[in-house]
Amino acid sequence: MSQLDWIVLVGTLLAIITYGLYKSRTSHNLDGYFLSNRSLPWGLVLLSIMGTQASAITFLSAPGQAYTDGMRFVQYYFGLPLAMVVICIFFVPIFSRLKVYTAYEYLEGRFDNKTRTLTSFLFLLQRGLSTGISVFAPSIILSSLFGWNIYYTNILMGGLLIIYTMSGGAKAVAYTQQLQLIIIFTGMFLAAYMVVNMLPANVSFGDALQVSGKLGKLNVITTGFENGKFNWSDQYNLLSGLIGGFFLALSYFGTDQSQVGRYLTAKSLKESRLGLLMNGLVKVPMQFAILLIGALVFTFYQFNNAPIFFNDVQVKKLEQSAVYKDSFRLVQEQYDNIVLHKKQAVVNYISASDANDKNLAEKNLAALRLLQKEADGLRAKVKTWLNNKEVGGDGNDTNYIFLRFVVDNLPVGLVGLLIAIIFLASWGSIAAAINSLASCTMIDFHRRFTKNKESGEDEYRLSKWYTLAWGIFCIVVAMFTYNIGNSLIEAVNVLGSLFYGVILGVFLVAFCLKKIRSGHVVFWAAILAELLVLTVFILTKTGYIKMGFLWLNPIGAFGVIIFSILLNTFAHKKKLPV
Repeated sequence: MSQLDWIVLVGTLLAIITYGLYKSRTSHNLDGYFLSNRSLPWGLVLLSIMGTQASAITFLSAPGQAYTDGMRFVQYYFGLPLAMVVICIFFVPIFSRLKVYTAYEYLEGRFDNKTRTLTSFLFLLQRGLSTGISVFAPSIILSSLFGWNIYYTNILMGGLLIIYTMSGGAKAVAYTQQLQLIIIFTGMFLAAYMVVNMLPANVSFGDALQVSGKLGKLNVITTGFENGKFNWSDQYNLLSGLIGGFFLALSYFGTDQSQVGRYLTAKSLKESRLGLLMNGLVKVPMQFAILLIGALVFTFYQFNNAPIFFNDVQVKKLEQSAVYKDSFRLVQEQYDNIVLHKKQAVVNYISASDANDKNLAEKNLAALRLLQKEADGLRAKVKTWLNNKEVGGDGNDTNYIFLRFVVDNLPVGLVGLLIAIIFLASWGSIAAAINSLASCTMIDFHRRFTKNKESGEDEYRLSKWYTLAWGIFCIVVAMFTYNIGNSLIEAVNVLGSLFYGVILGVFLVAFCLKKIRSGHVVFWAAILAELLVLTVFILTKTGYIKMGFLWLNPIGAFGVIIFSILLNTFAHKKKLPV
């Protein structure tokens, strides 16, 4: 990076930290540290909800997801607006009326302590693991740009995040997320503008969209039906997004403390609801725009030399490999030759299309698709080589595509801003997550099981120590994320789907099945449902079942409900204590 990029990067980050520390002044007790004294307006609640969900993974990995798989990932969010309505009607009033610190406090009064503890534990497990993956995202940037060791980079980034989170609590998180999102949206808009602006002079924005669409990157709506049958293994389609995405969003925003803790900071029930409903309106267009940038980057590389693999560190491993060095050189030459032919084919297609010569346009489009298929085949071969034990590399470059585009092509200054954006998104979401992990540990475990009576100041100080402990845990998780095998955004959502459905199911039983009062019944129903979800997931990974991960969410939720009804019926018939 240039000196100006460094100035922009460091200056932006320092401004955010200073602003957050300035706004972090609050009472030294749990209400102040975790809930900002329940004083925030709906606008800040909205930005805090969005900032918590929109991590560095969103802005780093989503464009790469669109580049490789098209825009169908946006269907994952189609169930979210409806989930916001349901949460505002059923969840928020209960949490607000009871003045809880965590969502899981409610479960103790409704059932018993062990049900509350189990549900909180499941949250801590999945949120701690997924936050560790989020810590890894900004580490990718530094290690890729400067060739730093990824493990030392994780320690550096995690250490900075711990300091940032411990210093301010929920109030600092909320106010910094406000400024972060303004900078983030500005930077992403500039990135989109630059992608279009750098296309050849005779290629319009409409032409760019046409090329992306014809090559399968604007596949926003996919039904999931193939040859008259529904493909359950298809990860992203209309049905999985509306149904699986609905249950995932319902659990994430309704029962995940990292989100519940954001709208509990609102000064009234009305402000909480407004923040959530506006999030439901804004999230889908926002994610659509981020994925569209990835589709435009794909079009950009139809007119410009695209790397055969977007992670330079991994490419060097092949270049130095005794087994694949010569083969890689030959494949690189073939790929470069295809890139030259693709450039001409796409120009010919646009010219024929603009001239309304349908026959010639179809002929050139067929040639372009064939060349793209050949290029994808060569990329797949390189990925296979990287995954071989002889190389010991990482064959997934989805998380590096947008970063490589930014560093290689954007003007001086904007590179620094966009890298700062990825850092800001990371800090905002991870700080909120670690804050929620500390709050659950303090409220659901320490306060519940300790025999000592601490003052508000003592609890405030202990909460900071729990924040430190969870920060260290997340750094450890980040150390094992390097060869995760998925795009980061997909990995986080898969991980969440393993637990979210079960957590949601417990709350649905609590809200809807008033006749079930036994904590024993719900506790064992949750364990059985979690075992069912894990079994189904293992069977899908081993190929015995073909099913997309989003379906794990309704399986978990309905599993808890069905097991609860069955166990409750059995207990009453056998006249067991419930």
